[in-house]
Amino acid sequence: MHGKFITLEGVEGSGKSTQLQLVKNYLQDLGYQVIMTYEPGDTEVGNKIRQILLDPKYDKLVPKAELMLYLADRAQHVQEVIIPNLKDGKIVISDRYIDATWAYQGFARELDSSVVKKLNSIATDNLTPDLTLLLDLDPAVSLQRAKETTAKTNEAGDRIEAEKIEFHQQVRKGYLELAEQEERIAVVDGNKAKKEVFGQIKQILKERSIVCPE
Repeated sequence: MHGKFITLEGVEGSGKSTQLQLVKNYLQDLGYQVIMTYEPGDTEVGNKIRQILLDPKYDKLVPKAELMLYLADRAQHVQEVIIPNLKDGKIVISDRYIDATWAYQGFARELDSSVVKKLNSIATDNLTPDLTLLLDLDPAVSLQRAKETTAKTNEAGDRIEAEKIEFHQQVRKGYLELAEQEERIAVVDGNKAKKEVFGQIKQILKERSIVCPE
């Protein structure tokens, strides 16, 4: 038995974490076994890598080094968390996966996209999501949300979040371009209220046969 693999993508502050929890609860209520995970950092090795990637003091981290660190985290994540749970027949939902690397490092950092895709394939053993939900909204709005969340938790903003608005606009463009190329990516209007965003997601889960229609 093989489970389903769902990923959530979007710019900083797009509401992925909120929707991830809502999707998990919804699927569990329907009787599915669900594992919720994230990148980077949801393994012991990955957590160390995450500390480097997001720490603002590492502002001299070059794009290629950044790319390799994300891929190292992903390789560990796939083997330690994602594949074992899929083999157990569970639905695995991940906050970020391969598309984030393409949008952030390939598109916004302007690294060779064909190289990024090839390295992603190597890191993941060609494991592709059954469905990717792209929460789309203007970074000018999403970054403000991210800053408000950071202020509430008294945490320092991370290195990626601190990039200029132009960088985040490029990330969004990269995601939307990829969505046009990949049928598995469903674009969700992230400008709506949380409940309405989740309503869109539930409809997509039914249309893509992740869950049976009620």
